[in-house]
Amino acid sequence: MKIVPALTYILRATSYGLLTAVVLLILVPELRSGSSASLNIFKPVDEKPKPVSYASAVAKAAPAVVNIYSESIETNPRYRSRSLQRIKLGSGVIMDSRGYILTNYHVVLNADLITVVLQNQTELTAELIGSDELTDLAVLKVQASNLPVIPMDDSQTPLVGDVVLAIGNPLNLGQTITQGIISATGRSGLSSTSYREFLQMDAAINDGNSGGALVNSNGDLVGITTAQFKRLNPQINIQGIFFAIPYKLAKKVMLELISNGRVVRGWLGISSQRYNPQLKGFVIDATTPGSPAQVAGLQKDDVVYKIDGTAIVSINHALDIVAETKPGTVLNFSVIRNKQAIEVPVKIVELNR
Repeated sequence: MKIVPALTYILRATSYGLLTAVVLLILVPELRSGSSASLNIFKPVDEKPKPVSYASAVAKAAPAVVNIYSESIETNPRYRSRSLQRIKLGSGVIMDSRGYILTNYHVVLNADLITVVLQNQTELTAELIGSDELTDLAVLKVQASNLPVIPMDDSQTPLVGDVVLAIGNPLNLGQTITQGIISATGRSGLSSTSYREFLQMDAAINDGNSGGALVNSNGDLVGITTAQFKRLNPQINIQGIFFAIPYKLAKKVMLELISNGRVVRGWLGISSQRYNPQLKGFVIDATTPGSPAQVAGLQKDDVVYKIDGTAIVSINHALDIVAETKPGTVLNFSVIRNKQAIEVPVKIVELNR
């Protein structure tokens, strides 16, 4: 008869066990997943969080950033038999596996010999395909194939606050990465002529960085590094203000240089410093004598609010439309003159510098 108490004991213990299990499942939800991680919840956790790293972005982009050495031979009239060899240091970005490389115009200016050094230390002689002084860009071509190409994303738009990495060869120390954020953005039209049209950031740029890559945290090309802000007074120490040519503008200029050997820009011939927010157009301050604007009849104080049906949001927007128009094209300017809306057709000509 001892079997009955034993069974009673077993049933009671089992009931307690099931009740305990239910309570644990209610109080500790992690146990419900049944994963191996849930078995370790009572063990001390000593794993450190992974550090923030941009190693993946650098690994994608860095192989496509090259060192550039521009050699020029100068003669001095006082030493007729002697010539002076000058070598300028810069960086470049491989944009096409067939050997097209973007760099800065000032890196290869007046160069007699241009040498490109890949990250695997391969040395190649480069040919200058074309250059554009206004955007400080130049396109080189090396005889090679299957080269590493910088990652590019045409859909990305750089924003103020984005983390960026500058990759180049400062002071010939070897490939170096500097990090910062974008502090201001500009436009991406062919009319770009000054710092305000470029990306402003605080990733350090030194001699030798010029023409290198500015990439985002995914390794995608954001811009071509170009300059450090400088004041007329060299005694003023400026830090954290550097510039890069936006990727979309750089690509646009590159394609023009590859196709034509130069950048062809349209020219209107006006000056304007005012935008009228009520009329949503820019105010013409003056027209250049003999310019397309003057010949077509555009006048001082005219307010241009549309160009070929496109609403104008800023003066720079209007200049971009004109700059990117093929010379010989007629654009219709929608103008407010003396409170009257009129249409003025203007034949755009090529900008000559």
